[in-house]
Amino acid sequence: MIQNGVDSAPRLPHGSGAPQYVRIDGVPHHVRVDGAGPLCVLSPGLGMCWFDWDRVVPLLAPWRTVVRFDRPGLGLSAPARSWPTLRSEARRIGQVLDALGLDRPATVVGHSLAGFHAEAFARLHPERTAGVVLVDSSVEEDPRPLGAGPARQTATRAWVTLLGAAGVPRALLPLLRRAVVRASRASGGDPAPYDLVRSTYSTRRALHAILAENATYIDEAIELAALRRELPLPDVPVTVLAAGATRWLDRQRALAAHLGGAFRVAEPSGHMVMMDRPKDIADAVLELGTA
Repeated sequence: MIQNGVDSAPRLPHGSGAPQYVRIDGVPHHVRVDGAGPLCVLSPGLGMCWFDWDRVVPLLAPWRTVVRFDRPGLGLSAPARSWPTLRSEARRIGQVLDALGLDRPATVVGHSLAGFHAEAFARLHPERTAGVVLVDSSVEEDPRPLGAGPARQTATRAWVTLLGAAGVPRALLPLLRRAVVRASRASGGDPAPYDLVRSTYSTRRALHAILAENATYIDEAIELAALRRELPLPDVPVTVLAAGATRWLDRQRALAAHLGGAFRVAEPSGHMVMMDRPKDIADAVLELGTA
């Protein structure tokens, strides 16, 4: 059925955490819903999947309805039909909630690149936002265009074709994912089982999604800068939770000040705060209150 422009499945049962699928703009999206109570959406960073929040969900589910989803091409979601933009990613959050029949305000949690999406959602949909938590969010104070977007898209498609034909997704992408996670933590490796990483990262669709998010990163930063000039942030609580990396803290602190939000440091933690300090994220969400 179609609701508010969303190609939606019937209302799905909540609380099981089992894989579910909703169709948005013709693309099947993998979603997980856990717990009960006020609504919370967890959105991972560039190229990441639903299971990257696995250490956070058990800390929230006793008190929150926790929604996770894979963006197109990532995790268990089908490939995208269009290139990502800031507005389309912010809209996607609302479309997922609509498809699940969840229309009450949500606390939106965005990690890294998804910090752009969480802030944009709040500005575009203030009536649907109960709070915002930015987890070591991407920050671009003065983003500048990198050249023609169509040229970058063409180059991305060419790289996907070339690397896919060479077998790179199956041979190297899971290993690269694990290496990036290990390098982005204060200690420890990738907590996700290797079989799960291999099954979700060994495909051309995953490679395309990751390269597309990387190629359009600066475009989304430019969109966010424009959106900040157009629309105010709603009067909701905001927390910026930064990883304890010295070179990054000043920019995260400035982001919190710009948004009028609270600033906290997850210590010790690398960029993968959800793996190093899951309780810090859960505490930040729970302390925002119960909208």
